[in-house]
Amino acid sequence: MGDWGFIAAALAIGFLGSSHCIGMCGGIAGALGMAVPGQKTAWGQLAGYSIGRVGSYALMGAIAGALGAAVLPALTPLRLLAGFMLIAMALYIAGWWRGLVWLEKGGVYLWRYLQPLSARLLPVRSVPQAVALGSLWGWLPCGLVYSALTFALAQGDSGRAALAMLAFGLGTVPAMFATGAAASKVRGFVQRPAVRLLFAGAILLFGFWTLWGAMGQGAHSNHGGVEMAPLPPGQKEHHDHH
Repeated sequence: MGDWGFIAAALAIGFLGSSHCIGMCGGIAGALGMAVPGQKTAWGQLAGYSIGRVGSYALMGAIAGALGAAVLPALTPLRLLAGFMLIAMALYIAGWWRGLVWLEKGGVYLWRYLQPLSARLLPVRSVPQAVALGSLWGWLPCGLVYSALTFALAQGDSGRAALAMLAFGLGTVPAMFATGAAASKVRGFVQRPAVRLLFAGAILLFGFWTLWGAMGQGAHSNHGGVEMAPLPPGQKEHHDHH
């Protein structure tokens, strides 16, 4: 068994990035939360939507992990990319830099084909319908998801990447359920500057931690006698045997 700390790290990234998730997906979660007569929360539909969305994230991780391992088996470049992407996401959430917008625009090409399918599922009247909607909505262009995906890629294989994205998705679920139950109150809370800065600061630390681990791994792999810096949570060292 390996070190599974990367799952806790991915879970934390998802939770801390929830302020961005509420802006992107909060409308759907809020609509599902008030989808039954009498303004009662439709917990089954909210759960179904979350299952579908988190499942799509895990599928992304599995696909990207397999492709990444085949194209770029060296983990150090992937870890560096993951660190920079997490830092960019932190700056995005804090409102200091919106460079990730261009990356979200790149995902629009796929979303053009999926959006009409998701529109056919509205209004949601059943749990299976909510699962299907969530599985499509998970592919919505999102800088936070792309940042988490690079973190998943840095795990080095398809299975660990899928687990990382699964954990990331689970980390966003509490905010989605809270939004479904009290959309306006939750959205108002997470949009407060102090809250956004707190979450952004935590993600920023994850980004620098990932970079630190990547540079330590690179120094070790160069066999220059430099002691390796600790890797980010759950990223165990890989040795090549010749």
